[in-house]
Amino acid sequence: MSAPDAVNRALNEVLPELALGSLLGFAAGAAVRFVGQAVLITVGIVFIGIQLLAYYDVVTVDWLRLQSLTEPWLRGSGENFRTWFSRVMTHQLPFAGTFVAGFILGLRVR
Repeated sequence: MSAPDAVNRALNEVLPELALGSLLGFAAGAAVRFVGQAVLITVGIVFIGIQLLAYYDVVTVDWLRLQSLTEPWLRGSGENFRTWFSRVMTHQLPFAGTFVAGFILGLRVR
C-alpha cells in the first residue's frame, strides 16, 4: 500500500468522527446560546416588573440584601460551573476536540 493510499484510508476512517463531533458541538453550542438568551430575557422582564412594582410602591425591594445573598453564590460557582459543564459535555466523547471547536462556533453563530 502506498503512502497516499494509507493517508486516504486514515482520513476516511477519521473524517466521519470529526464531522460528527463538530456537528454535535455546533448544535449544542447553538442550543446553549438560545436557552441562555431566553433565560436572560426572562430575568430582564422579571427585573422590569419588580422595578415597576417598586416605583408604584406596591413592593419594597432591598437590593443591597439581595446582592449580599447572591454575591457569594455567583462569585464562587462561576469557575466550578464551567469546569463541570465542560466535563459533562465531553464525557466519554472520542471526538472531544472537534466537539469543543464546534461548540464554540455554535455559541458565536448569529
